[in-house]
Amino acid sequence: MQQAVVWLVEDEQGIADTLIYMLQQEGFSVEAFERGLPALEKARHCQPDVVILDVGLPDISGFELCRQLLARFPALPVLFLTARSDEVDRLLGLEIGADDYVAKPFSPREVCARVRTLLRRVTKFSTPSPVMRAGHFELNEPAALVSWFDTPLPLTRYEFLLLKTLLASPGRVYSRQQLMDIVWADAQESFDRTVDTHIKTLRAKLRAVNPDLSPINTHRGMGYSLRIL
Repeated sequence: MQQAVVWLVEDEQGIADTLIYMLQQEGFSVEAFERGLPALEKARHCQPDVVILDVGLPDISGFELCRQLLARFPALPVLFLTARSDEVDRLLGLEIGADDYVAKPFSPREVCARVRTLLRRVTKFSTPSPVMRAGHFELNEPAALVSWFDTPLPLTRYEFLLLKTLLASPGRVYSRQQLMDIVWADAQESFDRTVDTHIKTLRAKLRAVNPDLSPINTHRGMGYSLRIL
């Protein structure tokens, strides 16, 4: 199972070291930051599963850091650490989108337990996106829609099913018979050239959007595959 990634933004080295050790012992992958701005820079390239933020950072307030992170990742779970446990801080922290709040001094085990609770909550209420992106393709299966270079393709039922099958395993070579079994499984009747005919019309519709690229490959004597461009 892949480890959950926790970002810890804490400038007090003793607290950071203790939390890093305990979180790693609990099975989390931890990346620590002594300042808030490096965490924001990192967020331009990747997203953690949970963020633990100290309110009193030396370069940017934990509240402002929280706002900016949530602007980029609205569903990101955030746990605040603070030495100021009065009600104003608590309300401010939670009102800007934080999920939980722990006042110093705290038990590192309690912090780990709260992180696990946040992860369970996110897992319980999250739903997978109905949209799959692969290169310049976008597949919206519930809507039976495939877009190529942000342009919806006017596909028939079997063209959609054929392209969806190829998109599911880019690079895989499907024989004509395999495609017949998958795409035309419920067809009343089909013919030897059915796959070839639909590949031809698919290519024409793809060329109409971008005439310079041809993502569907023919493998002579073997079948067809899709390249992600």
